[in-house]
Amino acid sequence: MNNMIIRLILLLVFVGWLIVWIMVPTKTYKYTWKPNLDANLTSTYFGVQGTNLLLFAFPMMFVAALSCVYLHLVQKKSQNSNEIRSSVAAGFWRRPVVVTAPLGVVTAMELGFGVMFTSLLVWSLANYLITSFGNLHMHMNMMSMDKVWQSKFRSVSLRLGYIGNICWAFLFFPVTRSSSILHMFGLTSESSIKYHIWLGHLSMLLFSVHTVGFIIYWGMTHQMAEMLEWSSTYVSNVAGEIAIVFAMAMWVTSIPRVRRKMFEVFFYTHQLYPLYILFYVLHVGASYFCMILPGIFLFVIDRYLRFLQSSQHAALVSARVLPCETIELNFSKSKGLDYNPTSILFVNVPSISKLQWHPFTVNSNSNMEADKISVVIKSLGSWSQKLYKQLASNSVEHIQVSVEGPYGPTSSHFMRHKGLVMVSGGSGITPMISIIREIIFQSTKPDCHVPSVRLICAFKNSADLSLLQLLLPLSGTPSDLTQIQLQIEAYVTRETEQQPPSSQKPSQTLWFKPNPLDLPISGVLGPKSWLWLAAIISSSFVLFLIILGMVTRFYIYPIDHNTGDSYHYSFTCLWYMFLVCASIFIVSSTVFIWCKNQNAMERNQIQNIEVPTDTIDDRELESFPLHHESLIAQATQVHYGTRPDLKKILLETKGSDIGVLACGPKKMRHEVAKLCSSGLAQNLHFESISFNW
Repeated sequence: MNNMIIRLILLLVFVGWLIVWIMVPTKTYKYTWKPNLDANLTSTYFGVQGTNLLLFAFPMMFVAALSCVYLHLVQKKSQNSNEIRSSVAAGFWRRPVVVTAPLGVVTAMELGFGVMFTSLLVWSLANYLITSFGNLHMHMNMMSMDKVWQSKFRSVSLRLGYIGNICWAFLFFPVTRSSSILHMFGLTSESSIKYHIWLGHLSMLLFSVHTVGFIIYWGMTHQMAEMLEWSSTYVSNVAGEIAIVFAMAMWVTSIPRVRRKMFEVFFYTHQLYPLYILFYVLHVGASYFCMILPGIFLFVIDRYLRFLQSSQHAALVSARVLPCETIELNFSKSKGLDYNPTSILFVNVPSISKLQWHPFTVNSNSNMEADKISVVIKSLGSWSQKLYKQLASNSVEHIQVSVEGPYGPTSSHFMRHKGLVMVSGGSGITPMISIIREIIFQSTKPDCHVPSVRLICAFKNSADLSLLQLLLPLSGTPSDLTQIQLQIEAYVTRETEQQPPSSQKPSQTLWFKPNPLDLPISGVLGPKSWLWLAAIISSSFVLFLIILGMVTRFYIYPIDHNTGDSYHYSFTCLWYMFLVCASIFIVSSTVFIWCKNQNAMERNQIQNIEVPTDTIDDRELESFPLHHESLIAQATQVHYGTRPDLKKILLETKGSDIGVLACGPKKMRHEVAKLCSSGLAQNLHFESISFNW
């Protein structure tokens, strides 16, 4: 009951926030609401920004903090049958309705939100133009040389910038990895990256037209000197031009074709975003910064917590080198760190690149392996190839690694289905492994229903079949495959017959020497991470408001008396950005140090672990019981020289509620999504697991 009340409060506040955005471009807001609000909220403590802080910043900060409390309560409460039935009923909204390039797989819910957001942009632009065209005489009085069409041209260019600012209000939510707001909608940052990309492309298109429009306007009206103006009382044109240069560099290198061929160029160029934010805020001013503050504020909190976690070196215990040029990295972790299947761990290896971070799906299970977390890395790009060669050389005794995460869903939602069909291609089998391990663990619980599993996996070569070895962990809780209905169909597409065992390299397990400076992976905020995150969000925002009020009252107000004419326009922006960062750093660092001290004793246990230092051949000392191998072999049927007939497999699948999970090449995922959304099989519920769409 308490959870329902919290969700109702969150819904009301969120809807109220959206209504404010709908009303902002209207005449009612401009001529009625805003004057009354400014009269009551403008003060010596927050100046003219009191209205924007209350209407735009406070609601979403409240939603973010209260969502953390809600998620903590949900974690403490086991899922009951009623919640499972409601999840199945809500499956309609997760059903694909559009499967096409460049959007990819779009669900009914995503399409609905997309239509509403597009409507908001169109509504806002139309109302802004109606209001501004009605006041052209005011602008023409200031610029007497302007003709009517020139004033309208300037007005359109300016209002396109306003619409781009709306995109910025939502731009940073999808890339906040530990976002409580995303989890409230059942999303993760990995599944929401596409929203960030869509918003990024749209905002850049609007800002590009905004910039070009003003350059053309200045040229037509012989005011090109405006390009060099850094006004002390109004927006800085120079700051906007610098911002658009950084933005263009990020935009061009993020085009899919460029990103795929020159990933490092894309990665390093995208690290210009702090400079882009800095000059963007200097251009738009404190007023518009307050309107988009929640997204940036929550992103900075998340980014700083990631920095604190990655500043520690993770304890890499062992690595399993498979013959298909794939490695499994096994890290030590604290027993208090829990995560769900399909979670993501970001890995940095300074010996290869000090700046590059790469995401990998966690294939281990926190229930079966209480003190270990593992990721699988396929040797594909230059970074992973260097790492594979380094490990395959058998001469490595220790590797320094830093990690961020793991990040993932807050629940094992796939367990609600009566049956699962998992379709994977190549290394796309990794998240399926984590799900199968979770099902194995759940099958050990009394009176626990687990879905039947049919794994359809496609590989290029027979060497890739060694990935099936990862279905069972090297160590941990004993696994019993006999308790689940597991059927594996493997397709080897580039070979027509089984290769002799002598033609393949054996799998190897490397054990690394422990380093006292390496620490087990633990949650950056400990087991009660959602409560601590709520404390950070609320405390840092309150601290920001308190310090801002003091600076405004005792330093800025005596200079400009809320006129905005005496104190430099850009200095106000710098104060706001500095105080945001300072408040976040102070509160986050305090909480992090407290949590770190609480977990100090557990983390020191890594120093007492003794592991062999020699390379072990898996043929001589198998990592898991032999009867497990035989059970996997019995459940596996291998097809050579053919691809899986997905249409036949899916449409002939029996059962009233079948979850279909797909991970791998885009073409395969899209084919599966189209089949599930075609209406030919109403019992299929599609769920994509991928960074691409």
